[in-house]
Amino acid sequence: MKRNPARRRKSRIGRLLLAGALLAVAGVAGAAFAIGHFGIAPRTLAPYVEKRSSGHNPTIVGLGRFASRSLLELDRGGPAMLADLALTLGAQPQPAGTARPGGVLVATPDELRAAIARAEAGDVITLLPGTYRFRERAIDANRPGREAAPIVVRALQPGSVQIEFDQVEGFRVSAPWWRFENLAVRGVCGDDTYCEHAFHVVGAGRHFASVNNTIADFNAHFKINGAGSDFPDDGLIASNTLYNTHARRTGNPVVPIDLVAASRWTVRANVIKDFVKLEGNQVTYGAFAKGAGSANVFERNLVWCEDKLRGQPGQRVGLSLGGGGTGAEYCRDRKCITEQQGSTIRANLIAACSDVGIYLNSAADSRVEDNTLVDTTGIDVRFATSSARLDGNLVDGPIRSRDGGLAHPGDNRTAPLWQSYLGYHPVRSLFRAPLDGDFSWQGSAPRRDGSRAGLDLCGATQVRAYGAFDDFGACLAPRAPPR
Repeated sequence: MKRNPARRRKSRIGRLLLAGALLAVAGVAGAAFAIGHFGIAPRTLAPYVEKRSSGHNPTIVGLGRFASRSLLELDRGGPAMLADLALTLGAQPQPAGTARPGGVLVATPDELRAAIARAEAGDVITLLPGTYRFRERAIDANRPGREAAPIVVRALQPGSVQIEFDQVEGFRVSAPWWRFENLAVRGVCGDDTYCEHAFHVVGAGRHFASVNNTIADFNAHFKINGAGSDFPDDGLIASNTLYNTHARRTGNPVVPIDLVAASRWTVRANVIKDFVKLEGNQVTYGAFAKGAGSANVFERNLVWCEDKLRGQPGQRVGLSLGGGGTGAEYCRDRKCITEQQGSTIRANLIAACSDVGIYLNSAADSRVEDNTLVDTTGIDVRFATSSARLDGNLVDGPIRSRDGGLAHPGDNRTAPLWQSYLGYHPVRSLFRAPLDGDFSWQGSAPRRDGSRAGLDLCGATQVRAYGAFDDFGACLAPRAPPR
């Protein structure tokens, strides 16, 4: 039987393309040692290879795409998606806070706006079950509470109240001692640029607290910044779930927790995921503190950069002290000699990021302790104004000093970057299926040498393994028995 000449040519071309692509990938792997030295991860190189090969003849374009896909597969493996686990982190089905007698009951958007406008210290404003939709102007919380009598805005039961904002800002808090709990808040703007913040905490909004809320579809779910010489210090963001249902079509900053120039905030036990933007520089962060604040703490958070929004262009960073820097006029000292002073990132689980899991930018006297990083490019300490003590971290990648950054590593467990070019991930392989949210150990937990014990992601009193937890099972909420 005669063979089709055209088919033979196509087959020969296909084999040549495959061979060329394999040679290209092999060449990249062979150069991995040199590339690793300069801190270029395969996931960083992949889009560059594809971009450089685009616009050429089809053979080169095909080789570039194949090499890019191969680099990503070697580095990141298959799609990483956080399983729909019931976690003790993030918003919980049990209500936060304590039931108090009396209070102000509201049932409509106008009633809520009016109750907040005339609130007095000690008021408990309870939203009755239903959906509350707001358009055009923010809800101003500008009357002060007191330490022993904060003003509380709440739902009695999580999930019973839905607040929808079709406007730039939702709640604008500019007075001290406000607390929001058990709410579900969503941005519903037709244009992503206009759903900026669910909460804008500004100026005198000290001692703000957000506890057990589920917040979706904003560019910066929390925006915190000063006004003049007043700064909203001493805030708490605890046990919230923050995410977006789609990649944000905006060039504005996309950072679920955007903390600028404030000090002594605690960000604890939140779930932060799916923060992607498609326009502008396409760089996003799960949370950062910057603007010359100090003594801020990120602890026991689960940051999953790409869950449902996998494979989008751009760079996602987990947690940062310093972010991308701050304009001098927005800095607490009007200079930003350092972006952060004496702040801490500890006991967090950070996963599935297209860039570094932890980034320190001009962050002096920082502490980075007991974090677990999986499927990121590691930890970067950057610029001469950054200094950090790093201890007890379990990092699926390297800890790097860049541009004069000063890192003081203690006892950490890391992996050199070049190994990812060979598809070898010794830290990741300590877990059964981490890219599916299964962080149970393959064998025994890797124990630190010595007596030091760290904070536990899952709420235990201490952890003696490298990273954020001894037993991730303690982060799983018990399932309700079948009826």
